[in-house]
Amino acid sequence: MGLFDRFKSALTKTKDVLRTDVRDLLKAGVILDEEKLEEFHRGLIHTDMGVTAAGAIVDELREKFGGRTVEPDKVWAVVKDKLKEILRGEGDCRWDLDDPLSPLKLADSGPTAILVCGVNGVGKTTSIAKLANFLQRAGKTVVLAAGDTFRAAAVEQLTMWSERLGCEIVTKPSGADPAAVAFEGCDRAAETGADIVIIDTAGRLQTHQNLMQELGKIHRVIGKRLPGAPQESLLVLDATTGQNGLSQASKFSEAAQCTGIVLAKLDGTAKGGVVVAIRQQMGIPVKYVGLGEQIGDLALFSPDDFVDALFADV
Repeated sequence: MGLFDRFKSALTKTKDVLRTDVRDLLKAGVILDEEKLEEFHRGLIHTDMGVTAAGAIVDELREKFGGRTVEPDKVWAVVKDKLKEILRGEGDCRWDLDDPLSPLKLADSGPTAILVCGVNGVGKTTSIAKLANFLQRAGKTVVLAAGDTFRAAAVEQLTMWSERLGCEIVTKPSGADPAAVAFEGCDRAAETGADIVIIDTAGRLQTHQNLMQELGKIHRVIGKRLPGAPQESLLVLDATTGQNGLSQASKFSEAAQCTGIVLAKLDGTAKGGVVVAIRQQMGIPVKYVGLGEQIGDLALFSPDDFVDALFADV
């Protein structure tokens, strides 16, 4: 399937919410009065896109169509254009479907370092494996650094994925300093001439201050070995958490200077609108999305395809 069709399939549950809540609100011949606008506002919020984004869309509709008879095609065009504008942000990220690496900032020379963080249970290790596979398919050589030294199972899982993918991995014994693993991973990538090193970190709650401070230390150590690194600091979020993801994004962004989001489990949620809330309130772009359980089920995010798929058949 193309990206639009993959998004359309993954967003089935979110689309069902929209159909349930707004199906009859914007039918031809209906007067778009305040009551209809308020109902539409509530319908958007049910997708977890947030009060701010929903309000911006409704304000636009009120200004252009308020009190007038609804022409569905024109109204939906305004809704989609507004959402695409929000998701694109200020132009600090680009998504080129012909270039799978387009959202990433790559090092001018030497390895590009990608630091990956997130709370427990979001699918971080699997997302790293998917990202490594994605990058390899784009022709890049990848080294993994198993920085989740608190859980032996996490190291074992990432090692298993490295063997399947045929990429090198740097590990240390359980309980080792995660920053040392990150440094050694960067060192190994530089020695072997690898294009990219992906550094895993232990899952942690955003409320654990000491562990969040440790993320900052890992970030600094990476920069000592590879000047200017990490070029990317990606936060893995579970799409099913909806608005709770905003708190995670805020705290992790402070500690790890997050540059982007990998949104996992988009195919399993009715809260796909959280993509919009994160972008608008945090200013952090979604760069890649998980659309299934297989190793190849990671896709480049596309604001246009995402929005078009979200409102297809609504």
